[in-house]
Amino acid sequence: MLKHSFKQVQPVSFNLRSFSSMSKQLQEFRIETDAFGDIKVPSDRLWGAQTQRSFENFKIGRDNCIMPEPIIKSFGILKKSAAIVNTELGTLPKDISENIQKACDEIIAGKLNDHFPLVVFQTGSGTQSNMNSNEVISNRAIELMGQPENKGKKIIHPNNHVNQAQSSNDTFPTVMHIAATLEITQHLLPELTALKDSLQKKSEEFAHIIKIGRTHLQDATPLTLGQEFSGYVQQLINGIERIEKTLPNLKKLAQGGTAVGTGLNTKIGFDVKVAEVVSKETGLDFETAPNKFEALASHDAIVEASAAITTVSTSLFKIAQDIRYLGSGPRCGYGELSLPENEPGSSIMPGKVNPTQNEALTQVCCQIIGNNQAIIFAGTQGQFELNVYKPVMIFNLLQSIRLMGDACKSFRLHCVDGIVANEEKISKLLNESLMLVTSLNSKIGYDMASKIAKNAHKKGLTLKESTLELKALTSEEFDAIVRPENMIGPKP
Repeated sequence: MLKHSFKQVQPVSFNLRSFSSMSKQLQEFRIETDAFGDIKVPSDRLWGAQTQRSFENFKIGRDNCIMPEPIIKSFGILKKSAAIVNTELGTLPKDISENIQKACDEIIAGKLNDHFPLVVFQTGSGTQSNMNSNEVISNRAIELMGQPENKGKKIIHPNNHVNQAQSSNDTFPTVMHIAATLEITQHLLPELTALKDSLQKKSEEFAHIIKIGRTHLQDATPLTLGQEFSGYVQQLINGIERIEKTLPNLKKLAQGGTAVGTGLNTKIGFDVKVAEVVSKETGLDFETAPNKFEALASHDAIVEASAAITTVSTSLFKIAQDIRYLGSGPRCGYGELSLPENEPGSSIMPGKVNPTQNEALTQVCCQIIGNNQAIIFAGTQGQFELNVYKPVMIFNLLQSIRLMGDACKSFRLHCVDGIVANEEKISKLLNESLMLVTSLNSKIGYDMASKIAKNAHKKGLTLKESTLELKALTSEEFDAIVRPENMIGPKP
């Protein structure tokens, strides 16, 4: 009996699993066989020959480029669904199917993650990872049948049974879509929504605070701090909608196309039924892709999702930057906002506190933009009936999804929720600004208003002092016109 460590693993996409020293530590092996012949497999691992060969042949980024856990979970969902459908269609014995399903349930629960050692940088179709799942399910199902001594002897065959009516060419793009959809709906969108709601609360809280606006980083006409924050809220509303619009295409599954899109070795209706079972297993409305040739040879849906997420990253970058600038200081910057102080900011400057959450979020945005470039290029590599850059595409997309969700949560909890407006500083800067002169345009004209502003700046005068010096208005006329509270919206 294999000695498994069924430790529950949290559903974090890039929780690293280390396999580098495994072989050195293990003393017992079993023999597994594939088309290339016999190969030694560590006796406490559930994988088989093809996984072992890939493990030995692709030692590329093993420390941080292990196939993401959402892909593993999605393989469990897919292989379980296929087993159910194949039994319904009469091609898979019920007892074999039931044990396959039980093994898949353990994969879905994260209990078998340690048996998936392969890296992203392997064959571009993801064949080795598909076989990794087939072999793990096969050997675990044999154990569940009470015949552990028969592991590797294929009484539940990884190809004939677990992979029945499937190909790596349609299973891997299917799990790409399942994984991306689950991560977006269960992690990214909830965190984006929570951040949007937090910013909305701040917009309402700051609705009464009139401040100076800035364009080109120069003084501009007034607005309220609440209005400024409302722009951030709308950016996230738009961003959430953009990402949601990518989900219908991500919910179209390639399963049933098999090798090149024709559906060879499947029964009619297999593709539709698999999508129905996947929907039942996930609670989401997946459907079979209407054209399997497109689904195997191109991954435009992945490119589209990445583009939407990248667009949101540009929004988040602007939001984080604005808040960082508005909180600059505390004495020599804008200083209009007081940001939460989370940790010391300097190893040499005592008392310094930095906008670390803002910096973390903007770095995440940079990473997402870089990931998108890799995805775009990989998306162009669909030659004839197959795109062979699948693993790197989904690796980067899942990383972007996870990073953005995590960063939004961190930024919300440790920055946005604790922002306080420095009303004294805001008022001071407002009343010192020369751009309040804009309100005089309708009374004295642009040219005279410009003279007043330039004169004030040159001589260090207030706008009112400059206006009176140039005899453009009386004191009473100036006070009646230059009222910031009347400058924050259109007139009736």
